[in-house]
Amino acid sequence: MDVDMENIQENLQHDEDSCVSGIASSSSDMQSLRSTRLPVQRSNICSRAYFVVVMVFFHVYILNVIALLLYVHYNNGPRDLVSGDRPSSSSVGDGESHLHPAPRPRERREYEQSFRLSRIEGIRVGHVQPVSLVWDRTHKMKTLSLKPLLFEVPGFLSEEECRVVVQLAQLKGLMESQMTAPSWGQGEPDHPLLSLTTEEVFSLLDLNQDGLLQKQEIVSHSRSRDGTWLSPDNLRRILTGLEACSTRMLNLEEFKRVYDVSQGPGQEQNGKHRNQFKQRSKRTGLYQGPGSHHVLQTLRIRVNSLTRLPTALVDMSELLQVFRFEPGDFSDAHHDSSPPHKETACSHTRLAGNTSMLTEVSCRYLTVLIYLSSVEEGGETTFPVADNRTYNELALVQDGVDLRDTQKTCGRGNLRIKPTAGTALLLYNHLSDGQGWMGELDEYSLHGDCPVKRGLKWVANSWVNVDPDYQMQARYQRLVAERHQAKSGMEEHSQPFSHLNLHQDL
Repeated sequence: MDVDMENIQENLQHDEDSCVSGIASSSSDMQSLRSTRLPVQRSNICSRAYFVVVMVFFHVYILNVIALLLYVHYNNGPRDLVSGDRPSSSSVGDGESHLHPAPRPRERREYEQSFRLSRIEGIRVGHVQPVSLVWDRTHKMKTLSLKPLLFEVPGFLSEEECRVVVQLAQLKGLMESQMTAPSWGQGEPDHPLLSLTTEEVFSLLDLNQDGLLQKQEIVSHSRSRDGTWLSPDNLRRILTGLEACSTRMLNLEEFKRVYDVSQGPGQEQNGKHRNQFKQRSKRTGLYQGPGSHHVLQTLRIRVNSLTRLPTALVDMSELLQVFRFEPGDFSDAHHDSSPPHKETACSHTRLAGNTSMLTEVSCRYLTVLIYLSSVEEGGETTFPVADNRTYNELALVQDGVDLRDTQKTCGRGNLRIKPTAGTALLLYNHLSDGQGWMGELDEYSLHGDCPVKRGLKWVANSWVNVDPDYQMQARYQRLVAERHQAKSGMEEHSQPFSHLNLHQDL
C-alpha cells in the first residue's frame, strides 16, 4: 500500500514537473515569437502614419490651390470684363480705353453698375454741403430747389478767371444768338416760316397733294435746327395724333386739331404760327481741350469735380457757350434739354448711327451755369415753376399771360437768382431712370433770363451731353476714341485733335 502511495506521488511530481517545464517552454516560445513579430508590427504602424500625414498635406495643398483660383476668378475676372465695356473716368479722356456698345447679356448688370451717372442729393432747400473743387479750399454748395434739382456754388470762379473768359469770348467774336427775336410788342419777326397759316403748312407737307398727310411727309421737313419749323415738341404731338388715327393718315381737319395743340397756348394768333422761344443776346463757343487757354481747361476740370461725372462725358460734350446780355436782352423760359422719344436722336451722337432718325435734338443731362459778371439791375435767372406741387403746361398761361414770357412775367417766377460774378448754378435737366442713367426730362427745369435793365450780363453755360440710350452713348465715345488713335500719329506741331469735327455746334 505504501509502495503504491509512493508511486502515485512520484507520478504526480513528474506530471507537475513536466507541466512546469511545458509552461516554461511555451513562455520561452511566446517570448521568441514576440521578439520576431514586434519589429514587423512597428514597421507597419510607421508606414501607415506617414501615409496619412502625406495625404492630409496633399489634400490641404489642393484645397488651397482651388480656393486661390476661385478667389482670383471672382474678384478679378468680372471686373476685367466690365472695364472693357465701361471706361474709368480717368482713362477715357485720353483715348487709351473706350466703351463697347453692346455688352453680353450676362454682363449687362455689371456693365450698368460700373458706369453710372452721378447725381448729388439735394436733401432739402437751403441745405449746405461742402464740395472740393480746388486743392487749397473747400467750396460750399447750397440747395436752391428740389424740383428741379438746383444748386448754387459761390466762388466757383475768381474775378480774374471770369475776366479772362470774357476777354477770350470777345477775342473770338460774338454773334447773334440763334433764337434771336424782337420784343413781343413789335410784331412778327421777319421770317417767312413764321407767317404760314395752318392750311399753308398742310399744303407744304402734303408732298403728293392727295389731301392726306402720311408719316414720311410730315418728317420730311422736320430737320430745321432753328426751332421754328416743327420743333421736337410739335413733331411729337403731331406724330402722336397721327398714330391715334386708324388710317395712319391725317386730313386737313385732323391736322388742324393736332397742329393747333402742338403750338401750345398763346402760340397761335390769328391763324399765324409764332416762334415758341424768344431770346435776344450774343454768344460764342470756346474750346476747352488740349491747347486751349489754361483758365478754360481749369474751368472744365472744376465742372468735372462739381458734377462727379466721368471725365469722358465732360470732355466730349459741347463747347463752353458764353453769352452777353445787353440792356433789354433776355431769353424766354425754356428747357435746356429735350425729352427722350423714339422719333428723335441726340445731336451729339448723330455720327454714331442716328442719321436715320426723324429729327435731332439736344440731349443735356445737366447744365453748369457760371455768372461771369454781376448786373447792376435786372438779368435774374428765373425758374417759373420751381418746387410747384404739380406741373401743367396749360397752367403756364395765367390771365392770358404766358409765364414763359420773361419780359412780362419775370417777377412772377417762383425762384429768381441775381447774377453774381464767379457764382455757378448746377441744374439737373433730367431725372434719373432708377438704374444710374438719364431718365425723363424734368419739366420743372424750365428757366429763362429776365431782361437786363442796367449793366451787362456775361454768363457761361457748360452742358454735359448724354444720350438716353447708353449703348448709343458708348458707340459715340468709342468712335471718338478711334478717331483719337487715328490722329495720334500726326506731327507734333499739328493742331491737336478734338471731337469738334464729330460734334455739332448746337
